[in-house]
Amino acid sequence: MTQTPDLDGRLDIGLVESGKMKILYTGGTFDLFHAGHVKFLKRCSELADRVIVSLNRDSFIKEYKGFSPLIDYENRLCVLKSCRYVDNVVENIGDFDSKPAILSVKPDIIAVGDDWKHKDYCKQMMFSKEWLKSNGITLIYIPYTKGISSTSIRNNLNE
Repeated sequence: MTQTPDLDGRLDIGLVESGKMKILYTGGTFDLFHAGHVKFLKRCSELADRVIVSLNRDSFIKEYKGFSPLIDYENRLCVLKSCRYVDNVVENIGDFDSKPAILSVKPDIIAVGDDWKHKDYCKQMMFSKEWLKSNGITLIYIPYTKGISSTSIRNNLNE
């Protein structure tokens, strides 16, 4: 069953009434965990019963971004697992292809920051809108916290 969020991101009341637990999937690097990450994950927790984070591996981050994370995988995993808004963390086993990690979670919702709204998020994650629909998954965009990012923190550290 595909759900449609209304304009402010709240889910249709039919989700709650159906009695089915809603699972939300999100993924990322979560290097230099900061308030923007917390606000994003808090919003995720307001939209679903369970929030599952797919955490990128160090080797993938180096290949994708061209540099290694400042915080290694095990320590980022520890931080995410301790976040009250996260129910579980899985490894992004597919690296560039997010489908294996997504299918392992079987989410109803995939949440991503709205900084991806004008980019081709589906292509980046190597799936299509049709694939989402056939798996009963709704993609939603959550407002990005402006003024803070791991990249800006990294840049400030390097100055």
